[in-house]
Amino acid sequence: MPNPVAPPGIHGHTLTEVLAVLALVAILAGAAVPTFAGLLLDSRRDAAVLTAMHAVHAARQLAALRGADIQLCGSSDHQSCSGTGDWSSGLLITSAGGEPERSLAIQGAAGGPRLRSNRPTIGFEAGTSFASPATLSICDRRGPTAARAVIISRSGRPRVSDRDASERPLRC
Repeated sequence: MPNPVAPPGIHGHTLTEVLAVLALVAILAGAAVPTFAGLLLDSRRDAAVLTAMHAVHAARQLAALRGADIQLCGSSDHQSCSGTGDWSSGLLITSAGGEPERSLAIQGAAGGPRLRSNRPTIGFEAGTSFASPATLSICDRRGPTAARAVIISRSGRPRVSDRDASERPLRC
């Protein structure tokens, strides 16, 4: 039946139809929110993995190019190595002699994943690419199922894995 108020040729939707569509959109959006939260956590974890990989590559390259022993370590003040396995506050690349003016600090992301090392420092030998083998574990609130490890071999090359260097599941 034509609407006596609307001009001819113009059609609309009833309030019931509009509310039904809005309810359907709200249900679909509610179902998508957990997926987006997982994507955000994956993105933050992957950024932390890339930061750790970059730091390892940079330290390895500096040792080979400068001909000096180089250390990669966790640092909360970005001036000196913290001496602990918790590297979440940031990373520091410095000469083994600790020359702060030639250090490179990489800040950790606030509220990001937790970065832990099985060593307080990772050393790269002067003029070579040799390193002390180590594992950097990156964990977020999802625990070991979503954790990643940056495993540094004796040759100084890093690789990413969802298991530790002994192929055991990661612990967070």
